[in-house]
Amino acid sequence: MKSGSNLEKILKAGHFAFTGEVGPPRGADVEALKKKISFLKGNVDMANVTDNQTAMVRMSSWAASLICLEQGLEPNFQMVCRDRNRLAMQSDILGAYAHGIRNMLCLSGDHQQFGDHPQAKGVFDIDSMQLLGMAKKMRDEGKFLGGADIDVAPKLFLGAAANPFAEPFEWRVHRLAKKVNAGADFIQTQCVYNMAKIREWIRQANDMGLTEKVAILPGITPMKSVGMAKYMKNKVPGMDVPDEIIKRLQGVDKKKVADEGIKIACEQIAEFKEMKGVSGVHLMAIEWEHRVPEIAERAGMLPRPEV
Repeated sequence: MKSGSNLEKILKAGHFAFTGEVGPPRGADVEALKKKISFLKGNVDMANVTDNQTAMVRMSSWAASLICLEQGLEPNFQMVCRDRNRLAMQSDILGAYAHGIRNMLCLSGDHQQFGDHPQAKGVFDIDSMQLLGMAKKMRDEGKFLGGADIDVAPKLFLGAAANPFAEPFEWRVHRLAKKVNAGADFIQTQCVYNMAKIREWIRQANDMGLTEKVAILPGITPMKSVGMAKYMKNKVPGMDVPDEIIKRLQGVDKKKVADEGIKIACEQIAEFKEMKGVSGVHLMAIEWEHRVPEIAERAGMLPRPEV
């Protein structure tokens, strides 16, 4: 059986972590998934495997995570509260662990009305905080949520998401504290574009002593186009894209916009490397996995440490 989480070892050794993301296919195309994985392998410490993201049906997160494992890329198995009750969640956690998965990200999940099955019944039996607590209880106490003993406890490295940009801003750090108290070992944030706001959020987290208890990995998503920047600013809830980012992208030749987007991402990574309380970054190059090796190289994140 696989030993502990590679990400956990990277963080414990004091290295600046670099995680990525793999979206499972909208079908059973294993080859397409393997191709995505090939761009991330060796360039990131771990890759999130999304769970029916944007409420669209995809290959299951645990199945795609197993393919990542087979291909030599450590997965971060995502689980959302939208699709399963506590029975199904606990059985999936045991199954994932039995197959060698060692990281798990606990999420609420995008509401089903945004996806391709708006009539689907949302389960939301427990929320993301309770899911974290349940996975921690299974790991640390060797007990199911109902109280019965587990024969082999699933020793997962547990993550949660945070959005430092949602309103009201002053509550954001307190919500982070709740996730830390619920059992989060690491936090991956929403895509960051407003650096002033995240600096303040990290400062508050430092002041409250939270960054000593949890590893914070801000989310980085390179802008591919001016259209993408405008869409994220105006249409994606909880996203904060300052006007200067859009102006900067508009100020370069159309053929060079994607390159400028990567340049901005690399500048952000450079600042995060120096920021007290930040343990790494989470690169979400959605459907742009083929650019990950270049971004990793340009951001000075290679080679990844062996632990």
